[in-house]
Amino acid sequence: MNAAPPSSQHPTPSPTAFDPRGLVPDADALAGRVIAITGPTAGIGRALAMEFARRGAELILLGRSVRKLEALDAELGALQRHSGGAIVPPVLAPLDLEKALAGDYDAIADAIEKRWGRLDGLVHNASLLGQLTPIEQYDVPTWMRVMHVNVNAAFALTQVLMPVLRASEDASVLFTSSGVGRRGRAYWGAYAVSKFATEGLVQVLAAEMERTHVRVNAINPGKARTAMRRQAYPSEDLATLPDPASLTLPYVVLASAASRGVTGGSFDAQ
Repeated sequence: MNAAPPSSQHPTPSPTAFDPRGLVPDADALAGRVIAITGPTAGIGRALAMEFARRGAELILLGRSVRKLEALDAELGALQRHSGGAIVPPVLAPLDLEKALAGDYDAIADAIEKRWGRLDGLVHNASLLGQLTPIEQYDVPTWMRVMHVNVNAAFALTQVLMPVLRASEDASVLFTSSGVGRRGRAYWGAYAVSKFATEGLVQVLAAEMERTHVRVNAINPGKARTAMRRQAYPSEDLATLPDPASLTLPYVVLASAASRGVTGGSFDAQ
């Protein structure tokens, strides 16, 4: 899968015409790219960490649990040994998006700038579901937590990392969306509203970045065999749902040079 930078001979692809599900990424599609992922220790985030590592990315794993980050690091270490050392060991960056202060964000940005001088990808995967309950009965503190983690923290992290993203020759910022963030659904409360806000943030930031090397898109993973899905649908048979590992290729495409010039889009992983 080869992609040329936008030019008069190769027009910038339209987000409405581009479909990452229709492309098969090269095995080394992410080789040499420095990519940060939030919420990488379970579900979609863990699957992305494993797949991105296989494809040569240098990963910065941002998660709140040191124990879970270390467990993922061990898994990636085993993968590295099995691959004959082709996988680059990740950098573990403990960060609790619910409690992080300005200095915590600054420390992450400073560390990236000092080590690499750039950031080629940022995947916002961490999210809270909150409650599935009517708006008039919604717990206000829970609403605030969900909006903070899903929107405010993602905004703050993106803002502080913008200098290193701008320093990349081809940077991709991916926000996790949802079907309930495109059309409202009863009882989905703060989660749905946060995903509507995410879609808006993508559009605004993409418009502001359109003359830079930074592209910004949203992706909806859809139904998947995850803990969040079980929380939302406790009686559902998870075995009937796609494994997160089967949904990673559209993310690889959007994080790689194959989507260069595609910005402001909202895509589906399935």
